[in-house]
Amino acid sequence: MNTQSWDFYRTFLAVLETGSLSGAARLLGLTQPTIGRHIEALEREAGQQLFTRSQRGLEPTDTAHAMKPLAEAMAASADAMRRAASETRDAISGSVRISASDVVAIEVLPEIVAPVMASHPRLAIELSVSDALEDLLSRKADIALRLVEPTQAALVVRHVGKIEIGCFARKDVIARHGTPQSTEDLRHLPTIGFDRELGYVRDVLKAFPELALPDFNLRSDSNLAQLAAIRAGCGFGLCQRPLGLRDARLAEVLEGQIPFALPVWVAMHEDLRRSPRCRVVFDALVKGMTDYIGQQN
Repeated sequence: MNTQSWDFYRTFLAVLETGSLSGAARLLGLTQPTIGRHIEALEREAGQQLFTRSQRGLEPTDTAHAMKPLAEAMAASADAMRRAASETRDAISGSVRISASDVVAIEVLPEIVAPVMASHPRLAIELSVSDALEDLLSRKADIALRLVEPTQAALVVRHVGKIEIGCFARKDVIARHGTPQSTEDLRHLPTIGFDRELGYVRDVLKAFPELALPDFNLRSDSNLAQLAAIRAGCGFGLCQRPLGLRDARLAEVLEGQIPFALPVWVAMHEDLRRSPRCRVVFDALVKGMTDYIGQQN
């Protein structure tokens, strides 16, 4: 892949994302005529149009849709090459991209990576904040923290334990509404929960059919938004116990009655085990997540 070809495909992905030449130009910091020339070059190469104009902007053709996953794979490879090239031999330097869910990435990881970055000032961390399982084999991330067991081959994987889930509310909310004694009591209290039935929730309900879930008064499909609502005093809700226990404003209720936990794995591609930058970050994440899980005891 020569540099010019990758520039064209990077432009192609930007037009797909923004739906216009001007939007892609702003996203990439290029001029609109340059964006247009890149798309024209790709269309000459493909022998057909990649976008058609509509009232909503540029609409991708079937050919463009077919090219999208290939262009995304090129983007992942280019990013992985950039991170690998940034490393100095036998030194802790360069970029490491970590994929993690929103709550872990925002609430937990900064405290883990801060001392590593202080010890290795030439190290750069990229956080991909997503609940999606990024494909380590295609190098969309160097290291991933996953809440489901990785099934891909060619990975270095460490299971670091399980994050318990607890029911928490602000102390003033408990004082106002009383302390629930069972999950059934939550039906009569203000509650915070999911907007749609996520995969792990379906698994819980299947494993524990007797678990009573209320009609939530505040709903969100973001675990981070649910945590913020608990902290703000919107009601009773479920969150990771280490986060609830470390917040002096909150108190746990129904202790021992929430029968599920989130297993945590740290994984990276086995080709990166000899990379000094990836090895030091991988080890720090294993230790940091182990310590975090230990806070719930």
